[in-house]
Amino acid sequence: MNPLVELAGAGYAYEDGPAVLSGVDFAITPDRALVLLGRNGSGKTTLMRLLSGGLRPGSGALRLDGAAVSYDRAGLTRLRTAVQLVVQDPDDQLFAASVEQDVSFGPVNLGLPAAEVRERVDEALAALDITALRDRPTHLLSYGQRKRAAIAGAVAMAPRVLILDEPTAGLDPDGQERLLDVLAGLRSAGTTVVMATHDVDLAVRWADDAAVLTPSGIRTGPAQALLSDPELLASAGLRQAWSPAVTAFLRSHGLLPAAAPGPKTPEALADWARGLPLGSGPA
Repeated sequence: MNPLVELAGAGYAYEDGPAVLSGVDFAITPDRALVLLGRNGSGKTTLMRLLSGGLRPGSGALRLDGAAVSYDRAGLTRLRTAVQLVVQDPDDQLFAASVEQDVSFGPVNLGLPAAEVRERVDEALAALDITALRDRPTHLLSYGQRKRAAIAGAVAMAPRVLILDEPTAGLDPDGQERLLDVLAGLRSAGTTVVMATHDVDLAVRWADDAAVLTPSGIRTGPAQALLSDPELLASAGLRQAWSPAVTAFLRSHGLLPAAAPGPKTPEALADWARGLPLGSGPA
């Protein structure tokens, strides 16, 4: 499948600093939930900003639909219409007086007709389940509400790729589950979602593919397989995920066939266990 957006041989160094990324080949493909993992300072934020046009590669190229991105106004508008980045702290992204004004900012600046702006705002607020907050001042929102309002502003741009930096950070378990439900809805509607996180358990549960940033480069592959590699996780400063550890235990004790997928959550493990006669292995 052809990538939506990709970096080819890309590198970047901040002024008067060493290279943060060098010779990076990285692609986002349609219909695959992708998670980015790595320790602080590994280059995740730089990678996301390169992909969304916030930074320009010092070497190599960024491509959208196979064509090199130009960094003039027209080229950046085309890129940012297709790829939206939502930063970790919603207070860095929200600035308008009300939720509706904030969510409408991007579509208005695209020069869209008022009716289309209204439609996009309505759809984005509904997708994030914050329609009732449309007239609420942004400074009166709870943290979780501010997170969803920031994402709604990106969704209103109707992007093909939505990149989220630590979207579940600071949310309680219920807030995390509600946000994951929202992301599932966006994926069903055709948006390719990319998430940066430190939560390996969440990554295993949620993602189709993973990219792990280590001092030696970026490793990519199917999330379940890649995040089952304890040496890779250790090199990235990440702890082993619950699901691969439990799966390895079940297989080592003959309770789970080698080819069978393991449980991704404790609830899935409990369901699996309740379906087995006591003392027997899986059928």
